[in-house]
Amino acid sequence: MLDCAIIGGGPAGLTAGLYATRGGLKNVTMFEMGMPGGQITQSSEIENYPGFFEHDKTGMDFMDTWQKQCFHFGLKHEMKKVEQVAKTGDSFTVTLEGGESVEAKTVIVCTGSTPKRAGFKGEEAFFGKGVSTCATCDGFFYKEKPVTVLGGGDTALEEAYYLSNIASEVYVVHRRETFRAAPSTVERIKRKENIHLVLNSVVDEVLGDAMGVSAVRVKNVKTEETQILETPGLFVFVGHDVNNRVLQDENGAFICEMNAWGQVKVDLSMRTSLEGLFVAGDMRIEAPKQVVAAAGDGATAALQVISYIQEQA
Repeated sequence: MLDCAIIGGGPAGLTAGLYATRGGLKNVTMFEMGMPGGQITQSSEIENYPGFFEHDKTGMDFMDTWQKQCFHFGLKHEMKKVEQVAKTGDSFTVTLEGGESVEAKTVIVCTGSTPKRAGFKGEEAFFGKGVSTCATCDGFFYKEKPVTVLGGGDTALEEAYYLSNIASEVYVVHRRETFRAAPSTVERIKRKENIHLVLNSVVDEVLGDAMGVSAVRVKNVKTEETQILETPGLFVFVGHDVNNRVLQDENGAFICEMNAWGQVKVDLSMRTSLEGLFVAGDMRIEAPKQVVAAAGDGATAALQVISYIQEQA
């Protein structure tokens, strides 16, 4: 039986594995379908992780050292897909693709969330080359340059406001006349002089070349007219899909408490409502969706796992 099964190999999962193994647990396995690293491996440059300031290093380079460090202390990596987690008595059954299963005393789920795609032409081709889903990560690259923001919810408007303090101009494209965001957020946006609202509109296509994005074509959904916004950056905020499938039973019910958006409810120790089950990273409530925060979650969860196992002994 495993001391701890870690599901997901991004910053949260890797850090959980590091702290669990270095903290004395002898039988810890991380289940990750591909190479560990998470979404950050798609980034072309890392600037906001403390202590890491090498402009020629990509997200893949950044996470490569994490893997080596974690595996050095005894973390095992199984390149297998987890289908389901269930608690049976005092332990957990982790069901893998193909029907195989393993038993574990504790489980840390770190499967994260995936930014939704808007579906406009060029979105995939220019993702990471001017199209972004993280203003905190990539906003600095557009210092004193104009950018476009797509979305009309709280996240979109909050990120637009954040970008307005970095970029020269921010164009907010929203398909409706009114916003879904909190009224106070909307008012704050309207008061900012360098934020321009492009309403009743959608992004039709992102334009560019091998160097990246150069402009965004926007279409009015009422008149069908198009306009070109000459901005080298496009930030897309149309929601996230929480990767919570492993926490559903065969009837589709969740095994721990979730909020209305499918995010897992945890306390400050990353404990869920199900004893012995911990969640870390972007799939938890109020997650900042930053590598440094996910790593902190993973460390916290692993330390709690160690305490939990000691208490059960």
